[in-house]
Amino acid sequence: MAASHYTVGGTMSGTEVELEQDKAKYGLLAVSVSNVAIVVVAVVGVWRLHGDTSVIVGILTAAFTAVSSMTTAYLGIKAVSNTARSMTLGNAPVQQAAPVPTPPAPAPAVPSPAAPVEPLS
Repeated sequence: MAASHYTVGGTMSGTEVELEQDKAKYGLLAVSVSNVAIVVVAVVGVWRLHGDTSVIVGILTAAFTAVSSMTTAYLGIKAVSNTARSMTLGNAPVQQAAPVPTPPAPAPAVPSPAAPVEPLS
């Protein structure tokens, strides 16, 4: 297992920053190329079917699902990776302590019923 390249202070050196930038660039490139390949296959499939609408709808739906799934997976993994790295380096956002519950306000006193009034004679 390789030794960690993080410094003691919790920051990354220049080499790690460059590595992270390269990983982000090439990861995005891989997702983009995959999405373009999916679109090309879908376009060729639609072109070859000569207007069979039910099959064209199926191809376009599958292509849209594949592109959105690929992109969402990449962005989700990237977000989790960035969060984990931030937590490892100690740069995680500080969580606020849970608020201390305040005791409930006392219930208002119920006034006692008024004494009956004697009629005047």
